Amino acid sequence: MTALSGDQFEIAAGGYRAVVTECGATLRVLEYAGRPLLHGFGEDEVSSAGRGQLLVPWPNRIRDGAYRFDGRDLQLALSEPAKHNASHGLARWAAWSPEEHAASSVSLSYRLMAQSGYPWTVDLHVLYDLSADGLTVTQTATNLSAAPAPYASGAHPYLTVGDGPVDGWELTLPASVRLVPDERQLPVGEEDVSGTPYDFRVARPLRDLRLDFAFGDLQRDAGGVATAVVRDPATGRGAALWVDRHHPWVMVFSADAGWDPPRQALAVEPMTAPPDAFRSGRDLVTLAAAGEPGDELSVSWGIRAVE
Repeated sequence: MTALSGDQFEIAAGGYRAVVTECGATLRVLEYAGRPLLHGFGEDEVSSAGRGQLLVPWPNRIRDGAYRFDGRDLQLALSEPAKHNASHGLARWAAWSPEEHAASSVSLSYRLMAQSGYPWTVDLHVLYDLSADGLTVTQTATNLSAAPAPYASGAHPYLTVGDGPVDGWELTLPASVRLVPDERQLPVGEEDVSGTPYDFRVARPLRDLRLDFAFGDLQRDAGGVATAVVRDPATGRGAALWVDRHHPWVMVFSADAGWDPPRQALAVEPMTAPPDAFRSGRDLVTLAAAGEPGDELSVSWGIRAVE
């Protein structure tokens, strides 16, 4: 019998252990020294609330599933019908094929075929690699079509640093801007976080603050890396999520809606473009036609333990 999440690919190194699933190339488990860094799901369960999934060829939402690209009006299926949005891409429930499975790394691929609403064929590839520095995830997309293709990527890990709720945890997030959403979780404006409850550039407790926002204008180190940290001040332990320079945005969600009980983990989601980018064009990547310079994009992010 096959598990609901498909084949399981376990890797380990440097005190870390991870499990990736065939379904969606999803990160189901990540631990350090036996301590969970992710709020995952069981082997014979399906990912709920996007847990650990990869979000391609767009993260987050597209208003009405409708957009215009290269002179064409296109319509995607409404995968979030309650809010009339197309949500989280086209590959998170697909069966990804393993390419190489070693002790400390695993790579999987999926060919996203041209279809209604997204008429481009794109090869998707992901590499999960563990070391003493934690987990590094590298997502790559290659356009196989004769025409340029719109593209963005993201991921949906829920960080955990102990027993919930998140109210007692601290968040450090080096972001200066918050997108302001409407009731459909689509951006209608933005604000400087200075002087607001959403300024986490210095560590502060979450308390009862509800978060479901995209944050941008990330402060980076000399290597172009931006890092968010979730920490339990009672133990000093935490989890850090870093993104490379291809990720201008991080979505933070306090797991309120759709969780029972709520607020048991904090989603910190790397995104190469903000919500509704297929319509706004903001930070949207155009993959060049196959065989031309720019027909491929590779981006990286990762998670490590904080002790």
